[in-house]
Amino acid sequence: MSVSERSSSHEVEHDVTIAAPAAAVYRLIAEVENWPRIFPPTIYVDQVDKGTGEERIRIWATANGEAKNWTSRRILDPEGLRIDFRQEVSAPPVASMGGAWLIEPLSETESRVRLLHDYRAIDDDPAGLAWIEEAVDRNSRSELAALKTNIEFAHQAEELTFSFEDTVQVNGSAKDVYDFVNEANLWAERLPHVASIRLTEDVPGLQTLEMDTRAKDGSTHTTKSYRVTFPHHRIAYKQVTLPALMTLHTGYWTFTENAEGVAASSQHTVVLNTANIARILGEGATVADAREYVHSALSTNSRATLGHAKDYAESRR
Repeated sequence: MSVSERSSSHEVEHDVTIAAPAAAVYRLIAEVENWPRIFPPTIYVDQVDKGTGEERIRIWATANGEAKNWTSRRILDPEGLRIDFRQEVSAPPVASMGGAWLIEPLSETESRVRLLHDYRAIDDDPAGLAWIEEAVDRNSRSELAALKTNIEFAHQAEELTFSFEDTVQVNGSAKDVYDFVNEANLWAERLPHVASIRLTEDVPGLQTLEMDTRAKDGSTHTTKSYRVTFPHHRIAYKQVTLPALMTLHTGYWTFTENAEGVAASSQHTVVLNTANIARILGEGATVADAREYVHSALSTNSRATLGHAKDYAESRR
């Protein structure tokens, strides 16, 4: 590395105090499969490979309203309560990015989390550097605030968080079922519950999907999702514009070949928004009522989509 490269590296630190034991905080950060639920910018994380004390992960996340993806190496030190990370392949305008999570016990029930970053911009471009500074600051504050909220309200979140999955068996190919779900730009023509659709894919495999969906009562609501596609076996997504009864909605479609054809599944993970239960479902409505309502609405739409995908794939045999 040249002197000019060293001099162009910038370092920044963010921290937050969390009312939880340091070991519990470390575990939550170490388990990357939970990141889309914990950190608002994170869309999806794929564990590429894992060794003893280190791993390679691919992360899809938003930065300043744009969806980006990169590959990072992480070194995990559970005894030292430290996780070092370094982007292996950065997304422009980032030339290099790395840092560390440090968790410091303050007491048996409280800890301090420090998030360190060092970064360079491609060609030391001032505009690129300003973009990175803003993205790192915004995402770091968002991640730490979400981490604090997620851990401190873990017991409440357990009641409000639930997951479920719907599966249909298709006498066809995984590619055809995958294509039906992947080609969401055609859903307004193919799916009765979709009123209109706006799909963009500026980066192959990373989609932005805005959709107007018809509810059972005839009303429509707009949602926005980011989707990460893995032909022809998985499409993962995270909704960023949500219906009133949810504060989080992530999920994935999977297409698994078997002896009878393909098992096509739609999985959802939801966190309920208790503040809107009374307004949407009426006074006296409970968390259980909201859970049943949301589960039914999502499952109805998923099963409808899977049913039409089944018809499409089986007609192409």
